Amino acid sequence: MEVLKIATAGSVDDGKSTLIGRLLYDTKSLTTDKLEAIEKTSKKNGYDYLDFSLATDGLVAEREQGITIDVAHIYFSTTTKSYIIADTPGHVEYTRNMVTGASTSQAAIILIDARKGVIEQTNRHFFINNLLRIKEVIVAINKMDLVNFSEQRYNEIKADFTELMSKRDYEDQKITFIPVSALKGDNVVNRSEHTPWYNGETLLQHLEALDLAAVSNVGTPRFPVQYVIRPKTDEHHDFRGFAGKVYGGELSIGDEVVALPSQTKSKIKEIYFYDKKYKTAARRSSVTITLEDEINLSRGDMLVKAGDLPTIDKQFTATISWMDSEKLITGKKYVVQHGVNKVLAKVDTIHHRINPDYSGIEENVTGLGMNDIAQVTFKLNKPIFYDEFKNHRTNGSFILIDTQSNSTVGAGFVQ
Repeated sequence: MEVLKIATAGSVDDGKSTLIGRLLYDTKSLTTDKLEAIEKTSKKNGYDYLDFSLATDGLVAEREQGITIDVAHIYFSTTTKSYIIADTPGHVEYTRNMVTGASTSQAAIILIDARKGVIEQTNRHFFINNLLRIKEVIVAINKMDLVNFSEQRYNEIKADFTELMSKRDYEDQKITFIPVSALKGDNVVNRSEHTPWYNGETLLQHLEALDLAAVSNVGTPRFPVQYVIRPKTDEHHDFRGFAGKVYGGELSIGDEVVALPSQTKSKIKEIYFYDKKYKTAARRSSVTITLEDEINLSRGDMLVKAGDLPTIDKQFTATISWMDSEKLITGKKYVVQHGVNKVLAKVDTIHHRINPDYSGIEENVTGLGMNDIAQVTFKLNKPIFYDEFKNHRTNGSFILIDTQSNSTVGAGFVQ
């Protein structure tokens, strides 16, 4: 069954957690005990309705303040698809959480309160979806019940967001507008009788109809070697396999491949999954590959198709989302973890800080603070094999690790 990963974004009190809870409720994905707990807490809080945000706001601080702080992953399924929803915080203080939550998503839902319309935070949410090259963006105009399901108000917000779209630098995005009431359930799973002027799909209908291949920025085949398998048995004493996960497209028996960094050529001889043989390794499958020639490969090396090599360099420029309280400064060293490969890197140049509300850039920046987004050049102590993020989301992204604390301090997207 296909798995669709969705990131959500919305300002405080836009109803994001309620929308997800409503999706779970109307698709009958809530367990009996969870539903009973929601009913009990809703009555305790004096509500005459079910507070579906309780289905997702898991931290005590979230429930007390009525906001999302951490990234929660919610799972549910229909008869045609499985879904993983990253419920990300929308507040500016948690920009880093939103970036990490959306970094692996194929679609995004941006919520807008129908009473407030497009606000500064909406700019930020759309900017991050643009930065992460998410192809399918659904703009859910929520709380339509509080504006009497006004078609005029819906069209005003749609026009304002369309103006915002003109500022993006990623044109490969499809934007869909849906008027909803998460609390009442209008146009979430079931079509609303209150919006006869809306002829589009409900939110779930739209998600069900999405073509996963069309919304995934998969790129070309990349096979980072995670482990070299050499069984110490008489029966398999000549076996030499390379275990890893296929990113991008498929790899098949007979494909001519190049081993990096040596750039030695060979052909795929066999593809194994445990003790079974396959002719083709599908995208995102974990397999063991053998080659027709004896090639020296180790963990961190990579197999790619001949004629389709990534960039091999000891320097790159990337957009960085900084996540640590200690500043990133020029000259400081970090570990770049790019897939399974780890290399030591030095910050060469901070070109500029990017204002994620589309208000421009700030030059002459000496350091980056928590939640800052900037363009930075790094110099490495050895080459890595990378693609631009816009062409290959997996091989064009990395994390930065502090050499002293061993903490993840930043996420990067190669330009």
